[in-house]
Amino acid sequence: MRKVEECIARMKKLDKLILGSFLGPFLLTFIVVDFILLTVNMLKYFDEIFGKDLPFMVYMELIGYFVISISPMALPLAVLLSSLMTFGNLGEHFELTAIKSSGISLLRALLPIGVFVLILSFLAFLSNNYLVPRVNLKTFSLLYDIRMKSPALDIKEGVFYNGIPNYSIKVNKKLDEVRLKDVLIYDHTKGQGNIHVILADSGRMEPFFNDRYMQLTLYNGYSYQEGDGQRGIRDKPVTFNRTKFSTNEMVFSLDAFEMNRTPEDLWSNNRSIKNINEIKHDLDSMDREHNQWLYVNYANTEASYPYFGKIRKLTPPKDILVKKQRADSLRNLKYQEENQAILEENMRNRSDRAEGDQQVGKVDQFERDTAEQALPGAGQEAQDGAEEPVQDTLLADMDTLSSRDTVQAMVDTMAQMPLPSVQANSPGITPIQMEQIAKVSDEEKAKLDSLRGTQRYQISAASGALTNARNIKNNFTTNKTRIDNLVREYRRFQISMYQKYTQAIACFVMFLIGAPLGAIIKKGGLGMPVLVSIIFFILYYMLTITGEKWAKEGLTDPLFGTSFSILMLLPFGLFFLKQARKDARLFEPDFYVGILEKVRGLLPEIRFRKKLREEIL
Repeated sequence: MRKVEECIARMKKLDKLILGSFLGPFLLTFIVVDFILLTVNMLKYFDEIFGKDLPFMVYMELIGYFVISISPMALPLAVLLSSLMTFGNLGEHFELTAIKSSGISLLRALLPIGVFVLILSFLAFLSNNYLVPRVNLKTFSLLYDIRMKSPALDIKEGVFYNGIPNYSIKVNKKLDEVRLKDVLIYDHTKGQGNIHVILADSGRMEPFFNDRYMQLTLYNGYSYQEGDGQRGIRDKPVTFNRTKFSTNEMVFSLDAFEMNRTPEDLWSNNRSIKNINEIKHDLDSMDREHNQWLYVNYANTEASYPYFGKIRKLTPPKDILVKKQRADSLRNLKYQEENQAILEENMRNRSDRAEGDQQVGKVDQFERDTAEQALPGAGQEAQDGAEEPVQDTLLADMDTLSSRDTVQAMVDTMAQMPLPSVQANSPGITPIQMEQIAKVSDEEKAKLDSLRGTQRYQISAASGALTNARNIKNNFTTNKTRIDNLVREYRRFQISMYQKYTQAIACFVMFLIGAPLGAIIKKGGLGMPVLVSIIFFILYYMLTITGEKWAKEGLTDPLFGTSFSILMLLPFGLFFLKQARKDARLFEPDFYVGILEKVRGLLPEIRFRKKLREEIL
């Protein structure tokens, strides 16, 4: 018993040692990798977010959102690098050899970090499903507001400045931040081009009212302005005004330089801000919409061929009809529930009114009884008046029951109605037309048929057929494009849903690759582990992009496309794990020299067998 307790205590110390040696490199590598990916993402929007005189806290808020949103991509690389460094250090200092010599297998040594990585993968899945979508929503909103904000007011010498809406300003020389020389302004407020130009020898530019407005005072200049309107051939030329001024004050609004926060509801349909349940709901809606468009196309196709509507019967496939019927039944049930709730609310309101009328009737009855005692002979009238509220209540209940039964019958009838026939729009001949055709004689029919042989009729028929064919082609092309776009968006939503699983599983796959590799390489630090980690991470990233591209284009199933990188890298992890258990020396030259010597030894034997076979034959 004591030996078992000592063994358990020894295993606990070993787990603490291995896990403690892993947590430090993991936190360090995660911070470094997150910083590198943050820098890469920030460089994409560098020109759009910097140089706009934003508060420091706005930049910190945006950076915080970026750090959380890129964490799912940083976790696999951090796990790969830290596990490789951990077991590389253990192998380099012969600690892993001591562990194996004490009778503890490599799999048992991997157990504490494996359990930690499993918990980390589960937390990564929760983060991908709940935290990252909400952060993406705030990131999109804040990034859009920063993009819409105009850059800081910075007028440079000799360059037209278009930051102020509807104005283009050029200053040839700036004495300081306030005084200007040789100012040229194009006023585009009327939206008709350069019809208003202002020239000035000097000016002053001063903000006021908490920097919300800017006053530009111009000195010693001219204002040139053309009249409004368009001149025709016989119209008089438009007016042209030239005004000289000694002082001209202009006020510009600087609202475009303020950052206004946009409501986050504008991005509510983006798949990057939805969790799995919301994506499944959208997928179901898109599937029903796709099936509805297919049904409509089948239903309207036969009507597009008026000359063959009698002999061609085009019906949708069975699966489309089943989905259509299911969607209609669900829509009818929803309609029934909504109307049932409305009817119950009306019944409740009417019963409340009836109870109120009864209470009022009781009070009136008490007053009439009191008056009857004072004035005999009024009892019969009071009794007749008391019966009226009860009668109104019964009538109201009957009306309510009648209306409810009617609506229920209507809903049941709608649910049992068959699907509309796809030949509803097909051309047909009415009985009146049949009677008129019967009255036509054979000679008249022959004359009418002879008209078809004329060149004019043939040209008209060919022109009509060509126009009809073009319309059918355009309709089919439009419907096909609409359906293809819907299917492509459906696949993208599926990819977004499966990514939440695959990014979490990738952490464990990277652990299966990194830990055995560290035990094989037996090199710690930031040399060989970093190089190997970068190689495998680039391979993982390329395979992920390739699989998602195949899934988006419909070349493969979205589930296979998103898990393509994991399926390709998992055999590497299992192979390295098998080699690590056998203490293989995959990264030592002696290992490959031995293989070459074995191959060289086999070559003479192969040649001898080949020569012997030739002699026998």
